This record gives sequence, C-alpha cells and structure tokens, in this order.
Amino acid sequence: MRRYYKVYTEMNLVSAILKVSILSGGTYMSRVNYGAKPIMLPQPVLIIATYDENGVPDAMNAAWGITTDFQEITISLGEHKTTDNLAVRKAFTVSMATEDQVIACDYVGVESARKVPNKFEKAGFHATKSEFVDAPLIDELPMALECRVKSFEDGILIGEIVNVSADESVVTDGKIDLKKLRPIAFDPCNNAYVALGEKVGSAFADGAKLK
Repeated sequence: MRRYYKVYTEMNLVSAILKVSILSGGTYMSRVNYGAKPIMLPQPVLIIATYDENGVPDAMNAAWGITTDFQEITISLGEHKTTDNLAVRKAFTVSMATEDQVIACDYVGVESARKVPNKFEKAGFHATKSEFVDAPLIDELPMALECRVKSFEDGILIGEIVNVSADESVVTDGKIDLKKLRPIAFDPCNNAYVALGEKVGSAFADGAKLK
C-alpha cells in the first residue's frame, strides 16, 4: 500500500510539474540518452600540416581540437606521420577546412602518409612555408594558425599559437569573414560535414538584455 501511494504521489508530482511548465509557457523535454560518447556540436575540422625530415609537406584531418588559452591550441592525436614530423620539426599549422575543399580535407583524414608519401600532392594541395614556424601553409585553405609544439604527451598535442594568417580573399574590414571563408564543421552523430549557418546573435551583448 505504501509503495502504491509513493508511485501515485510521484506520478502526480510529475504531472503537476508538466502542467506548470505548460501553463508558464515552458517546453517539456523528453531526452534520449546515448551514453558516454565524444560528442560536441559542432566540432571543428582542423587540417594539420607539417614538414617531414626531408622537407616534404604532409596534412591530416583532426576533429578533437580546441583553443585552450589566448595563445594555445590543444589537439588529441593518435600516432601518425604527422606526429613523426612534429618530433622532428617541432612546428605545425592548423588550417580551417572549407566547403570548397571538402573532398581534399576528407582525403587527408582517410589516407596515411606512411603508406602514401605524396598524400599532400594527391589531395591537390600546394604548400607555402610559414614565415613564423617551420611548417607549411596550405594554399588552398585560406585561414591558418601557425604553431610551435609546446608538448606532445599521451596523445595530447599542445601548441603555442605564434601567428594567425588569412588570405585577403576572406577578409572584410580587416576581420576574417566567415561567410567568405566558409569553414565546415564535423557532425559526429551522422558522420557528416556541415556548413555553418547565418548569424543569430551578438556575443557578449545579447545576454545583457536579461541583466
């Protein structure tokens, strides 16, 4: 009897909360649980470029990366030709993958330079040496972070951002213009690349309306 009363009471409580939510204009959510998965939306599509010991450029696709300080980027990496190069050159660039280079950017993520030494060339990429670090800039990708290796331990690459460069073709009024750059994001839920949408608000400003 007590158990029945407890269940009945809990059901009434849920019903009451739902009614209050509806009456107050709120939205009742019915969530689906997916367990512990590495899902953050959107995820960047980062193209890491390096030189090997012979000066041959290489590029790889990485999604698990984020800026972790004003002059620092952190990327989770497995063992790749890129990590071999990082040990030698101590530098890399990180370009933003773009809509018009989707095929090439995906290719450098599914092919290994350990197996295909001219992977960079097969992707249709051309390299220009960075002025700031010992690493290549990818001519076809107009925005990049130019970085020195701070550390690479337990699969975590930490880089010092020495410079950010962007081609004039993606700059408006002195600022990098996302509409011109057209960077893509990775959708890990559907294994898809997606374009970024329209501006929906102003950072550090819209929230002030609720103060």
